[in-house]
Amino acid sequence: MLNSRQRAQLRGMANRMDAIFQIGKGGIGDQLIKQVEEALEKRELIKLTVLETSPEGVRFCADEVAKRSGADVVQVIGSKFILYKESKENKAIVLVK
Repeated sequence: MLNSRQRAQLRGMANRMDAIFQIGKGGIGDQLIKQVEEALEKRELIKLTVLETSPEGVRFCADEVAKRSGADVVQVIGSKFILYKESKENKAIVLVK
């Protein structure tokens, strides 16, 4: 679980990032979750976009993807959300205490 200082740190880091996944009319499938897990292991912090064609809202998608991938939701803003999960092998982000 992230505290408010850690969330602020991660939001600042993600501000310059582009979204690497889009959730559209296909919704959240097993293949998307697998790709998100792989990306989180390599990058630790990723940004996703929910398109207007998605059957679910942004908050639902953020919570569902986070739950299924074991990540933490850092921020939901507009049609985008940010996820963080500490990497087991490629740890690059040091969070404040």
